[in-house]
Amino acid sequence: MGRLEGKVAIITGGARGQGALEAELFAKEGAKVIICDILDQEGKDVKAKVQTSGGDAVYSHLDVTRDDDWQKAVDLAESRYGKLDILVNNAGIARGASIEETSEELWDEVMAVNTKGVFLGTRRAIPAMRRAGGGSIVNISSIAGILGRKLAPAVYSASKGAVRVFTKSTAIQHAEDRIRCNSIHPGPIDTPMLAGITATPPCSRNGPRRCRWAGWATRKTWPSECSTWPQTSLLGSPG
Repeated sequence: MGRLEGKVAIITGGARGQGALEAELFAKEGAKVIICDILDQEGKDVKAKVQTSGGDAVYSHLDVTRDDDWQKAVDLAESRYGKLDILVNNAGIARGASIEETSEELWDEVMAVNTKGVFLGTRRAIPAMRRAGGGSIVNISSIAGILGRKLAPAVYSASKGAVRVFTKSTAIQHAEDRIRCNSIHPGPIDTPMLAGITATPPCSRNGPRRCRWAGWATRKTWPSECSTWPQTSLLGSPG
């Protein structure tokens, strides 16, 4: 019997990267998984992969900034599987610039996905989990949500820091409902999202000098020279 046998889970950002692996692992451990994303074909591909491996999964289009999409995902969990036990708020975007170069539109976009999305999902999941007798909410934050770093965009750090504190508030307010809420704070992980923002090595972004670790993105760990970023395993981080 798997560790999640009989559990029903919603995973956002499940079409690729961390979310896809989370969906596969949850299903392997016995959970019934609702894979959610805005990348419909990729999400359906992950669903098919899970099913081919013997798991139980469905796909639901979900834009985390839209409350009606959240309600549909929760309704699907309850109508198809009878309950909702787990929510993994994994969806997020990595955008950013210096504070002076960050527009209001960019700020609002990052906050809408990374922070508002977690709030909307949590708000919709709590009543369903209460009906199920309890549950677990897992919010994927970031090491950037714990401390500021020169090369981490301020808007991204702010969005993930908000997730961290929101997680604490959720845990305190809903412990009596037997709903646990925890946040995970991984360092950089080798996913398509990271690849989209790492065309240049991190230690060369703020100046013209070329970093001699031009191939750093293919490595499993950060070179010690790139000391402004955490020495975290890209492929082995818990996120």
